[in-house]
Amino acid sequence: MSSRLEAEQLYKVFGRRPREAVERLREGADREGLRAEGTTAAVIDASFTVDPGQIFVVMGLSGSGKSTLLRMLNGLLEPTAGHVRFDGQDLTALTDRELRAVRAQKISMVFQHFALFPHRSVLENAAYGLAVQGVPKAERVERATEALELCGLGGWEKSWPDELSGGMQQRVGLARALATDADLLLMDESFSALDPLIRRDMQDQLLQLQKSLKKTIVFITHDLNEAMRLGDRIAVMRDGRIVQTGSAEDILVRPADDYVASFTKDVDRSRVLTASAVMDTDVSGAEADCGCESDCETATPDTPFTELCVLSARSSHPVAVLDARRKLVGVVPQERLIAFLGDAEAPRAEAAHA
Repeated sequence: MSSRLEAEQLYKVFGRRPREAVERLREGADREGLRAEGTTAAVIDASFTVDPGQIFVVMGLSGSGKSTLLRMLNGLLEPTAGHVRFDGQDLTALTDRELRAVRAQKISMVFQHFALFPHRSVLENAAYGLAVQGVPKAERVERATEALELCGLGGWEKSWPDELSGGMQQRVGLARALATDADLLLMDESFSALDPLIRRDMQDQLLQLQKSLKKTIVFITHDLNEAMRLGDRIAVMRDGRIVQTGSAEDILVRPADDYVASFTKDVDRSRVLTASAVMDTDVSGAEADCGCESDCETATPDTPFTELCVLSARSSHPVAVLDARRKLVGVVPQERLIAFLGDAEAPRAEAAHA
């Protein structure tokens, strides 16, 4: 099982007197004021944890600091202040040699633009990380072959990168990361260079692999729909700061501020919401165990929104939401489903105060 990742009060400042700038930021200095003085605060006071086996998505617009944050997680950039801890080690306290060893053995990175070696075969590209580790040739061939098979590239081992489509090249990059058997995968806009259909296919591939491999993954994206689809938890960044962290439903239904709300307004709610976000939890007066009649449809808190719509259409009664003990925990009237398909300002406000 992979290990827990912790980021604690991370700052990254470029320019003049960076440590002084951190202190000024802690005291409430304005980021734009520092920029006017020739100092760029790329990441400001970023803290979060990623549990083992979780996909943690960091999203934000260009310039929000998300890629800078990612590069501090594996030591490619040294934090101006703060700590990164992984597998019981404070990565920010390691020597350069120790940090290189951690990157070679425990952390793999999947880049946006494939980063394949054109003069190496698909198999050699997939095995590159193992070669860096000094793994014997027979073993690295075996492990790279298995990784390519996992990524749907069995039979392409002897091909050259320029013989592959963009989506297939990105699969090689993913296979290279998986071949090292690293506990932590860092993915920097890994699918953004792909066309929409291939991009969705790669998302499917990652989710399928995650079911069996259960890696700890930090995934950077500027696409909210991608974040909502992939993330067990999501951090939204703006101007170097994390402004909200939570599940896809948390961010969609309970946005922390107007900035986050503006991101979510065009999201396809039907692909994100579940009964727990839509249901009316005021079930006072109802029996502890649901005593619904035969024509009453039931769901669980995890039932997807689209399935709720089907259940609701089959009955004239609200859908009853039952927990694992068959206790009634909420109901979903048809009008709530309709409201959540639109802008849903009223239901969103209700949920925020629930």
